[in-house]
Amino acid sequence: MAAVKRPPLPVILVANDLLEGDVVYAVAGGWTRDPRQALVASDEGAAQALEAFGATELRQSRVVDPYLVDVQVGDGGLPLPRHYREVLRMLGPSVRRDLGKQADFNY
Repeated sequence: MAAVKRPPLPVILVANDLLEGDVVYAVAGGWTRDPRQALVASDEGAAQALEAFGATELRQSRVVDPYLVDVQVGDGGLPLPRHYREVLRMLGPSVRRDLGKQADFNY
């Protein structure tokens, strides 16, 4: 059996909330819409634990499409995605950056 291809560490777990559709990030004991609070896995064991949590949440129909995203840890431990697609998902719609959830995040 082939090894699971995983993004390079460190990583965070990202999904979509099943009811609201919002992008959510794994935190201790649940999910948040605030990417600044996302749990960062810096080693293989922590990454596997995040994946297991995502699989459980998917089976319980709380989230859709949980997956790991590689990040770089910025000032104050802030996880910043390395890929533009994930940065765009994190910031939300780019039409009006002064409105909605994207107004709360200054990246």
